[in-house]
Amino acid sequence: MSLRGTNQEMGRPFNRRIVLELIRLHGPIARNEIADRTGLTVQTISNIVRELEEDGFLLSSRLKPAGRGLPPSALSINPHGGHAFGVQITPLGIEVALVNLGGIIIASAREANDNASPKQCFAIIAKLVKRLKTQYPDVRLLGAGLAMPGPFGVDSMSFIGPTTLSGWQDVNIRQQLENACGLPGFIEIDMATAALGEQLYGLGPNLSDYYYLYFGLGLGGTMVHGGETVRGNWGNAGEIGHLTIVPEGESCPCGNHGCLERYVSLEAFGRRKIAEADWVSEIGPLFTRAVRMIENMYDPQTIVLGGLAPRSLLTRLSALADSLGNSIAARHDRTVPRLMVASLGEDTVLRGAAALAVRGALAPREGRMFRHPQTQDQWKGVALGTAAVGT
Repeated sequence: MSLRGTNQEMGRPFNRRIVLELIRLHGPIARNEIADRTGLTVQTISNIVRELEEDGFLLSSRLKPAGRGLPPSALSINPHGGHAFGVQITPLGIEVALVNLGGIIIASAREANDNASPKQCFAIIAKLVKRLKTQYPDVRLLGAGLAMPGPFGVDSMSFIGPTTLSGWQDVNIRQQLENACGLPGFIEIDMATAALGEQLYGLGPNLSDYYYLYFGLGLGGTMVHGGETVRGNWGNAGEIGHLTIVPEGESCPCGNHGCLERYVSLEAFGRRKIAEADWVSEIGPLFTRAVRMIENMYDPQTIVLGGLAPRSLLTRLSALADSLGNSIAARHDRTVPRLMVASLGEDTVLRGAAALAVRGALAPREGRMFRHPQTQDQWKGVALGTAAVGT
């Protein structure tokens, strides 16, 4: 992963996040190595580290002696230095998790509710957050991150159909989230949040350019490049579920026919009411065709299969790697398979959502996902208020 900072003063919030993430990925690590990896001056690193230590985000210890003289101190993340809430809304219910800086879920709570209205959802979120705050009254809270199905801001596709939520048009989602949690709020599409969680707490720095294929009720995906999710101009990049895979095929709520997620998604699997092995065999040709498209478009190191699907189903799908056929990914010098199952389970979304809040709290001026020069603080089609969306 490339974690490079900037020595310009205006980049200080960004540098704080970069330094913290590098320490989390590679700690215990010495200050001079942080400077080498980030391209920042030793003085800049010293200033940032001092701030982070004073804020309780870091722990310091001595490295083992490698020769004469006192070894340098090494820095690692203090997992108890801060916590954030990760929130996920799906058409089936709401889940909230309290996550520490190490990405560990301390506690979680869930409530089933089929396609709840925004008012119902935020009432449930407020109740679950209050429950977790009561259980852990003394933890330091940095914010709340929310993951929900997309795409957003597309009149013919947003909040329409069985794989997404209905009745959410023109809802000030960020403000409602902050009201429910009493904390700064940050929002992302579930598939990008899952990819972020996997990158930070699962695959780590070993893979930095891969496609994360997200199995929710629908089907989506996110290209991870240089360790960061690629979001596109409007923040909706990766809606692979709406690729036309069967010309003149089954009608889709988006208004087109033959969309991939009408055949390959948890919603499609549920409609078929057959065993996993039978369903994978049935949709295998469509799935492998889609994989070849992804490979030819993005040239990823690998395609990571994750999301809400049970691991047994993802494992069966990954076994189709032997029948993928030819694409630019069919290389003799590969070091990882063309398909692999995500290392984290279904809670990757919650962990990624909490990471949104941590990043936003540490670098509040940086990287507004979904921003557009003409929209800035209000994302087209969805009222998000004035705070940064995502990180």
